Amino acid sequence: MPGTLQQQLERIAARYADGAPTAVQLDRPRNPEHGDLATNLALLIARPLKRPPREIAATIIEQLDLPGAGIASAEIAGPGFINFRLADDSLYRTLVHIVEADRLFGRHPEDGRRVQVEFVSANPTGPLHVAHGRGAALGDAIASLFEWTGNTVQREFYVNDAGVQIDKLAESLEARWVELQGQPAVIPEGGYHGEYLRDLARNLEDEQGVALRNVTREERLRFVRQWAIDVLRAEQDQDLRQFGVRFDEYYAESNLYRERKLEDTLAFLRQRGLTYEKDGAVWLRTSDFGDDKDRVLVKSDGTFTYFLPDIAYHRDKAERGFQHVVNVWGADHHGYVPRMQAALRAIGLPEFLDVEIVQMVRIMRGGEEVKLSKRAGGYVTLHELAEEVGPDVARYFFLMRRGDSQMLFDLDLALDHSEKNPVYKIQYAHARLMSIFRKAGVAPEAIDPGAANLERLTAPAELALIKQIAELPAVVHRAAAARAPHIVCEYLEATAGDVNSWYHAGNPSRNPELAVLVSDDALRSARLVLARAAQIVLRNGLLLLGLNAPDRMEREDSE
Repeated sequence: MPGTLQQQLERIAARYADGAPTAVQLDRPRNPEHGDLATNLALLIARPLKRPPREIAATIIEQLDLPGAGIASAEIAGPGFINFRLADDSLYRTLVHIVEADRLFGRHPEDGRRVQVEFVSANPTGPLHVAHGRGAALGDAIASLFEWTGNTVQREFYVNDAGVQIDKLAESLEARWVELQGQPAVIPEGGYHGEYLRDLARNLEDEQGVALRNVTREERLRFVRQWAIDVLRAEQDQDLRQFGVRFDEYYAESNLYRERKLEDTLAFLRQRGLTYEKDGAVWLRTSDFGDDKDRVLVKSDGTFTYFLPDIAYHRDKAERGFQHVVNVWGADHHGYVPRMQAALRAIGLPEFLDVEIVQMVRIMRGGEEVKLSKRAGGYVTLHELAEEVGPDVARYFFLMRRGDSQMLFDLDLALDHSEKNPVYKIQYAHARLMSIFRKAGVAPEAIDPGAANLERLTAPAELALIKQIAELPAVVHRAAAARAPHIVCEYLEATAGDVNSWYHAGNPSRNPELAVLVSDDALRSARLVLARAAQIVLRNGLLLLGLNAPDRMEREDSE
């Protein structure tokens, strides 16, 4: 099967790279005449080996167990590409494997790694905006990709409940509450002005008004600070649940202070000779580990910079047993990545952290940008977007482009319920296949691939669909290695296209001989197996991305 071929090529690539893992690209050629699968591995390793790519390609082919991988032939093309043709019997075996594996198809065996994906981690100072939503969709899908490739994964939200921004939130909310008492008040510089602060102030008055009027301002600010954190965190969590995202752990920044992990980390760095004092401040020698300059850990006034808590937090992640962590950060953190990587190299965690950057999102309607939310004041909230287009559409649109690319979210396309909308194209294809089972009067789970003569599947549209759905494990593997859920999106759209081509080719009114529910019982059984296998692949791919795979949709019921 293609997955086996992928594994063989990766082992060969690792031998050429002295055992280091090497990403191997295995794709379907654009021109089917060139074969069913192709790799550029020989071209990738030719330069460091200083050998002709075609010569290396020939050596690679000699090392492959082609029959064991379900490959009929391999040939060298162009400057050194290797094209593979699948054996017909391997295609039919793949159908059996897909149906028997069912919800496990596309998943890889466990390799025992403990991985943490930390994402969203928004300050609890206001409603989540659409870029938070993009980060939520990306982080959740990356976590799923790691799970599907055999890792034990924890999803974590880092609650920034300490620092200046939280102080500004408390002062801003207290000012709005003071206004409700009929007294003048001023929002502090750098504070928060959204309408949600007025809503919060009214709720605060209803719940705690009497008590707040009978305490000092210092006591009131302390209470308001924690009350606002609790309320806004609960609201953020509700919005994320509506969006289909849940976390295994919420880790509060305040824990680092309460458990004195900052002091412990500072002592650890000093013991390793990684710090020095200059101008009354304590500095970390990050320039020795790839950063462009050293960084301050403790200011001259004795307060900690935000860098020290971040180092302490990642030390804590390692102490909790995670072998690899992925952080999904906003675009404003792009320049922060090198210094964080340098700090982790300094403390002996050189390959511990990968960072995915999420660019901001511009919401477009009728060709013009939608800039403001009535409630948030300065941005469009995730809640409003999910309410308008639905969580599935919002998640898919966020995932179908690389997170570090600029994004224009087209509301007009998102609200289009036709197949112009890519997520509906995929879901319609799944619903079409489910409609076939209803018309056949058979439960999908009852379809037995072992009882069907699958060699009856010989039509070009059928063979093309089998080759396409067989690729899911390799696609998942490639997307996980690149931390790139958009690869799965592209695959599902292509698969839906092949499903639709096969479905419409068998329209009884045009091509009755290609219909699934033909009078020939043997052919009918074989085509039901193909429909079941394709339905499994679309469903598994949608579920991996956190989307629904509907059994019915209005359009398919009408068909």
